[in-house]
Amino acid sequence: MFRRRARMLRWLVCGRFAPLWMWKALLLFVVVAFAGQLLGVIFNKSSVQPPARSIFSSPDAEGPSLGPCQPHTHIMFLKTHKTASSTVLNMLYRFGEERGLRFALPLGYQLGYPLPFNAHRVKGFRSPRAMEFHIMGNHMRFNKPEVEKVMPADTFYFSIIRDPVALAESSFAYYKEVAPAFRKAKGLGDFADDTKKYYDARLRNNHYARNLLWFDFGLDNNANFSLLLAQRGEAVIRRAFKLILVSEYFDQSMILLRHALCWPLDAVVSFSLNARQQKPSGLVGISGSWVGKAAAAAGVGVREHSQAKAPPNLSLTQEQREKLREWNALDWYLYKAFNRTFWEEIDRFGRVQMEQEVALLRMRRDVLARVCLRDGGKPVEAHRIRDKGIRPFQSGFVKILGYELQPRLDNGTMRACLRLIRPEIQYKDLLDFKQFPRAQPAQGPQSQGPVVPVAAVRKDPSRTGDRRTGGVRKVEDGDRDWDGSRLLRHNQTLVRGEGRGRLR
Repeated sequence: MFRRRARMLRWLVCGRFAPLWMWKALLLFVVVAFAGQLLGVIFNKSSVQPPARSIFSSPDAEGPSLGPCQPHTHIMFLKTHKTASSTVLNMLYRFGEERGLRFALPLGYQLGYPLPFNAHRVKGFRSPRAMEFHIMGNHMRFNKPEVEKVMPADTFYFSIIRDPVALAESSFAYYKEVAPAFRKAKGLGDFADDTKKYYDARLRNNHYARNLLWFDFGLDNNANFSLLLAQRGEAVIRRAFKLILVSEYFDQSMILLRHALCWPLDAVVSFSLNARQQKPSGLVGISGSWVGKAAAAAGVGVREHSQAKAPPNLSLTQEQREKLREWNALDWYLYKAFNRTFWEEIDRFGRVQMEQEVALLRMRRDVLARVCLRDGGKPVEAHRIRDKGIRPFQSGFVKILGYELQPRLDNGTMRACLRLIRPEIQYKDLLDFKQFPRAQPAQGPQSQGPVVPVAAVRKDPSRTGDRRTGGVRKVEDGDRDWDGSRLLRHNQTLVRGEGRGRLR
């Protein structure tokens, strides 16, 4: 009875609606699909699927279309002091590293600053093979004829400026113990009230105290102001540089730069680097930094603060602000002239379009901050950063802030995020290691990048204030070029030695 009813049911279902072979094929398909799903679970199907698209390769990373232009890869950035230039340099480092470009790096940490730039200061400039440099951006005192020896003819030159009063505040905070004019003053207002009392043009490092922009552009910062002189200086800068950015309008500057260089949006997204703590909570001396510890381990003497000193007094009255503008009259003229040109550029670009692209830039920055950074991207004091390899260098009587990465990032995201926050000195050493691996010291166990050598304490005049040389550690006879050959001094310029110390 049962078999007869089963045959009847099979005839009704299979015979009426489909042939028997089709039902067998359907059953086989269901069995295979189930088995495939089961095996996918057993062997972790995620391992054979393509990885999820990274946030750094999403369409938002490119930003609005720039048309048919090609990205500039020959770039010279004059890194002026206390103008957010470290943040700009980070962008250049990231762009070049991601594309395998070659950097014109200094022998130490600056390109001969504060002396006028000389091509021999570039590591590998005298390489036995013809070497093409793509990007130059470390601190220098601008000297275009020498720069042109290093950089190709189609190089895009740009720089950045800042209101001289704001620049003076930052310079006083960073270089109070380096510039004699600042060291003697109780506060910035005290200096502004009687600059002639404190300033002596003959003393080393006092260029930080007067017309610092003018000095960095390679001009005489102690010249008496005249309208004719100021106009001539402006003309010299305009002939040399295709774009001058303004620190106070940083995001707008980045949009202009992006379009001038034909770069994707992510290339100009940044987090503020080398920023100082606005409300210091007490001083930690340099010996408490990773650089200080490295110096102690190597037996290099570093001046310590026996007790926490009060942060410098930067408060100014309106009258004192006007006095500083008068004292820095050449810088003030430059700022007004290029600020006017900057807004003329924005007018040509289009105010509405600028607002839209700035909004996209800020949205993208917020997205990357949430992905990359702990605490929503809030900068933190250096000693709170767990990875000692990305702690920012500490200088003067203010704390330089840095960032911490989010935990448990995948490797690709972590590398991209790390590029955004890696401090200038560590980044320079990483690029140096890639270009000249034989000259790089061993990597430390706790760092995600090469450890900065102890020479950083001595070679960076704008950061350390080494009193033995008035704040400047010169590269000496016996130092090494890119391939390990000895450098010899000749007419204030280091050249490679051949044979038994002969000069080329």
